[in-house]
Amino acid sequence: METIAISKVRPNSENPRYIKDEKFKKLVQSIKEFPEMMPVRPIVVNKEMVVLGGNMRLKAMQEAGLEKVWVEVVDWSEEKQREFIIKDNVGFGEWDWDELANTWDAEELDQWGLDVPIDLEEIKETKDIPETGEIEFSDELLLEHNYIVLYFDNPMDWEVAQEVYGLKKVKSNDPAEGVQKYGIGRVINGKDFI
Repeated sequence: METIAISKVRPNSENPRYIKDEKFKKLVQSIKEFPEMMPVRPIVVNKEMVVLGGNMRLKAMQEAGLEKVWVEVVDWSEEKQREFIIKDNVGFGEWDWDELANTWDAEELDQWGLDVPIDLEEIKETKDIPETGEIEFSDELLLEHNYIVLYFDNPMDWEVAQEVYGLKKVKSNDPAEGVQKYGIGRVINGKDFI
């Protein structure tokens, strides 16, 4: 890793990721408030000083007035560079909303740029989920629908079920708030499994 003048680093014109308006402002503010983060998250560049990873951080650093940038120079084939550009931006993990709701401050999370699509205070209130065996099930299931109810006591099993049963993310618009919310479609047609 090395430190160079920010003017020597060129943004990648073929970058497939971007940050819009409010989120970009939060990134700039984040860099201004916590510049110590930059040396440990260097911009990845090729030998021509074109950005492979960190285009938006570079733009935000310029906006924040930084004169130097920390870079990691790589000597990869064109194919590896293209692969890195995508893989560097793929989010493989998921947030543990229960953990965030109960151990982090929602306002700070928002300030730091985390999209919080759900009400963390509501999660705090519903944290007292009964232990296995204490869940009340209704005896009045509608026969014409024929249900299977799955209960998971840990997020890992739920994630496996999502993948095995092909549960997809669904979005809904809340017209009152004008906000899109995302959830997991939990109802699937039984014919798909016969």
